[in-house]
Amino acid sequence: MNADRIAVLIGKELREFRANPAAVIPVLLLIVVCTFMPFVVVYVVPLLTGQSIATDRSLEQVIAAARVNIPGLADLHGAAATESFLFQQFLLLFLIAPIVGAVSLAAYSVVGEKQGRTLEPLLTTPLTTPELLVAKSVASFLPSLTVEAIGIAVYFGLVALVGEPGVLRSLFTLRTAILLGVLGPFASLTALQATIAVSSRVNDPRSAQQVSVLIVMPLVLMLVGEIGGAFFLTSTALLLLSVAAAAAWALLVMFSVALFERETILTRWK
Repeated sequence: MNADRIAVLIGKELREFRANPAAVIPVLLLIVVCTFMPFVVVYVVPLLTGQSIATDRSLEQVIAAARVNIPGLADLHGAAATESFLFQQFLLLFLIAPIVGAVSLAAYSVVGEKQGRTLEPLLTTPLTTPELLVAKSVASFLPSLTVEAIGIAVYFGLVALVGEPGVLRSLFTLRTAILLGVLGPFASLTALQATIAVSSRVNDPRSAQQVSVLIVMPLVLMLVGEIGGAFFLTSTALLLLSVAAAAAWALLVMFSVALFERETILTRWK
C-alpha cells in the first residue's frame, strides 16, 4: 500500500467532514454523556438519595475483591477507594462512545459516496482497494479520536477537581494506558472496518451502522461485569484483548477488500 495515496485520501475525507460538522455531532454528544455521567452516578445520585456509595455493602465487597487485580486501589480506603474503582470502570465508556459515533461517519463514507456519485472518480484513480478502504476507516477514526482525547482530558480534570485525595493518581496506571491507548483504538478500527465492509454492499447507512453492536455489546458486558464484580480484567488480559482486536482489524481489512468488488460495485448499486 502506498502511504502517500492513503494520506491524500484521508485529507480529502477530513475536509469533507469539516465542511459538514453535523456529521461529528453524534460522537460529540456521546463523549459529553460519557464524560459527565460517572460524576452523576458518583456524586449526584447519592446526594439525591441521601445514601453514600461508600457505605454500600455490595460495592464494598466488590472493591475488596478488586484490590488484587486493579492497580491503584490497594492504598485507598473508604470513599476514595469507591470513587477510584468506579472512575476506573467508567473509563470503558470512552471505548464505546468513539465506536458508536465514528461508525456513523464510516457508514456514510461509502454509501454517501454512492449517493453523491463521487465514488466513481475515486475508483478510476491509481488507488488500490486496500488503500481506499483503510483510508476511509482511518479518516472516520481520527475525528472521533480527537473528540475522545478532549473528553478524557476533561474527565481527568474533573476527577482532580472534585475527587477524594489520591483518586486521580490511582487512575494513572498501566491498565488505564492499555485500555485507552491500545484496546480502545483497535476496537474502534475493528468496528469501523466492519462498517465500511458492510456499507460497500448496502444502500442505507443505517444498515451498515448496525454492525457496531457486535463490538459495543462485549464492551458493555465488560463494564457491567466489572462493576458487578463478576470478573476483573488485568493489564495482561486487556493487552491480550488488544492483540485480538488488532488481528480482527487486519482480517477485516482483507475481508472488506474481497467484499468490495471494485469493478461491479457501481453497477450493483441502484
